[in-house]
Amino acid sequence: MSRLVVVSNRVGPIRDSARAGGLAVAIVDALKRRGGLWFGWSGQVTEEGTHGRLKTEEAGRISLATIDIDQSDYETFYAGYANRTLWPVFHYRLDLARFDRDLLRGYWSVNERFAARLFPLLGPDDTVWVHDYHFMPLAAKLRAMGAKHPIGFFLHIPFPVPEVLASLPRWHDLMRAMLAYDLIGFQTERDRQAFVRYFLEEEGGSFDGEWLEVNGRRVRVGVFPVGIDPQAFRRFAASPEAERQEQRMRQVLGDRLQLIGVDRLDYSKGIVQRFEAFGRLLEQYPENLNRVTLLQVAPPSRSDVEAYADIREGLERFAGHLNGLYADIDWTPIRLIVRAFQRRALAGIFRASRVGLVTPLRDGMNLVAKEYVAAQDDADPGVLVLSRFAGAAEALDGALLVNPYDTDGTAEMLQRAVTMPLEERRDRWRRMFEVIERDSAENWWTSYMTALRASR
Repeated sequence: MSRLVVVSNRVGPIRDSARAGGLAVAIVDALKRRGGLWFGWSGQVTEEGTHGRLKTEEAGRISLATIDIDQSDYETFYAGYANRTLWPVFHYRLDLARFDRDLLRGYWSVNERFAARLFPLLGPDDTVWVHDYHFMPLAAKLRAMGAKHPIGFFLHIPFPVPEVLASLPRWHDLMRAMLAYDLIGFQTERDRQAFVRYFLEEEGGSFDGEWLEVNGRRVRVGVFPVGIDPQAFRRFAASPEAERQEQRMRQVLGDRLQLIGVDRLDYSKGIVQRFEAFGRLLEQYPENLNRVTLLQVAPPSRSDVEAYADIREGLERFAGHLNGLYADIDWTPIRLIVRAFQRRALAGIFRASRVGLVTPLRDGMNLVAKEYVAAQDDADPGVLVLSRFAGAAEALDGALLVNPYDTDGTAEMLQRAVTMPLEERRDRWRRMFEVIERDSAENWWTSYMTALRASR
């Protein structure tokens, strides 16, 4: 079996995966099973940058190799083109995107230098798996250096339709560079269709449902929904730490019902719209006063990008307004916590919550939805309220789907969730858990790697 080489913007953690995000957890699972090399940015900004020392670490069967970037690369590549241009455009927020040729040049330059540092590490039989929007042109840079390896790419965020993608300067160059991959994977069918549409309409390509052909180049394009390890997360929910959190929550709540949202502090997550819908729930269904509460966990994300500071200020202002309007001596409608919890603790909080709110304005998959379902007590499960714009909505038909832009419609669905009978809750949970077991993290990476091997 060939060695697996994973490339992502950030590397690890390996040992403390209970704190890791969804992408890292899924990658760690694949590397632990197969062994291999994980290459990417160290998270450090130094004067030497990408020209500095390669940092290596061994963790069982996994080798970690990281490099630094300098301040200029951080501002143009990471905080710049990746997160001020690609992220908002791919999440359909052109109003927040910054279009700057200097940022674009920095993005391509960093991809070239990362490829130059990675190429000497590759063995002749290695298989390379590149992750996410930070490294879309990486394969083209590796091919230019002579790489003949199987190279796959997986996009964890949504892919925009060509009409939105066209807002990017030199978008044609970025898309053509992606043809250097052997397999390109997306979270959902709609993302794959958006990607293929560009080549059909702009490049005169053809697509047979699996293979995209453009100017003699054939690339496989597939759908591989990212999953979790549902049994492991259920074990988290039964752990002593989770049970402590659950008991703490139930003591605070008493006989009240809790709605839970867990999201990075990001404008794509629809937290502002969620708060507004919760306020409308209290206004239109006053029987919920002093009966339901919303707990929002929102650890900071990319705090050096202006839009993220604005959203935190807006959430704190709205929560303060709503609490001032409705709170009682022993009841606070909205509790906002802007720090992270370990996944075991979150599992306990999920289990104590009658409703899970996952209402992004646009999301690639959203593993919080799957973790909420996995954490539930199957004898008395909660209800998942899910945005139809999350990738998870494509398969989780037991969720109550909402349009997060429709405040009144979302409030109506929240009322349905908090009043749903037990038998309906059990039926919906059972259907969703079957999907989560089928589309597990292991199934995601094994099906992807099988398709990548077949693509060569």
